[in-house]
Amino acid sequence: MKAAQGVGMNFSIGVGRVALLACEVIRSIFSVRIDWSELLKQVHFIGVRSVFVVLTTGASTGMVFCAQTLYQLHKVKMDSAALSVVGIAMTGDLGPVLAGLMVAGRVGAGITAELGTMRVTEQIDAMRTMSTHPIDYLVVPRFIATVLAMPLLTVLASVVGIFAAYILLGSVLGVDQASSLKHMYYYTDTGDVLMGLIKAFVFGALISLISCYRGLNCDKGAEGVGKATNEAVVQSCISILVSNFFLTLLLRPILKSF
Repeated sequence: MKAAQGVGMNFSIGVGRVALLACEVIRSIFSVRIDWSELLKQVHFIGVRSVFVVLTTGASTGMVFCAQTLYQLHKVKMDSAALSVVGIAMTGDLGPVLAGLMVAGRVGAGITAELGTMRVTEQIDAMRTMSTHPIDYLVVPRFIATVLAMPLLTVLASVVGIFAAYILLGSVLGVDQASSLKHMYYYTDTGDVLMGLIKAFVFGALISLISCYRGLNCDKGAEGVGKATNEAVVQSCISILVSNFFLTLLLRPILKSF
C-alpha cells in the first residue's frame, strides 16, 4: 500500500514539474529572442535524421496491416475496402503513434543524454553564472524543433504506409487498385488527417518536455545519465500511448463533421 502511494506521489510530482517546465518554455518563446542557428541544428537532428527510420516503420506497418486486413475482408468479398481501412488507420492513429514512438526512442534518448551530460559536467551551472537561462538556450529550440518536425514525420509515415499498401495490393495480392483508391477517397475524410496532425503536435510536445526535464534533472555520474535516458524513453512512449487514447475519445466527436 505504501509502495503504491509512493509511486502515485512520484508520478504526481513528475507531472507537475513537467507542466511547470511547459509553462516556462511557453513564456520563454514569447519573451526571449530565439536562437535560430540552434533551432535549425535541432530541426536537422530531430526531423531530417529521423526520416529514414520513420519511413521504414511506416512502410512495413502499412504493408503488414494491409495484408492482415485483406485476409479478413476477403472472407466477406470486400477486398477493395482494404486500402480504405489502412488509410483511416494510418492517418488518424498508426501514423502519429508510430512516428512518435520512433522519435521518442531516437531523439528523446539523444536529448536526455546530451542535457544530462551537460548537467554532470556542470556546463549548465556555468551557463547560469553567465546569466544565460538554460531553458531559453537549451529547451526552447528542442521543443520548437520537435513540435514542428513531428507533424511532418507523421505525414511521411502515413503517406508511405498507404503507398506501400497500395503497391502491395496491386502487384502482389492482385486487388484492383483503382477500386481501392476510390474506396479510400470516399471513406477517409479530412477529420482523420486533422486528428493525426493534432496528435503529432501533442506527441512532439510531450517527447521534448519529458526528455528535457529528465536531462536537466538527472543524477550525477554516468549512471545517472543512463538512468535518466532510459526513464525519458519509457515515460515518453507511455505518455504517447495513453494520450493517444484520450485524444481519440476527445477529437473524434469534434472532427466527425469535417
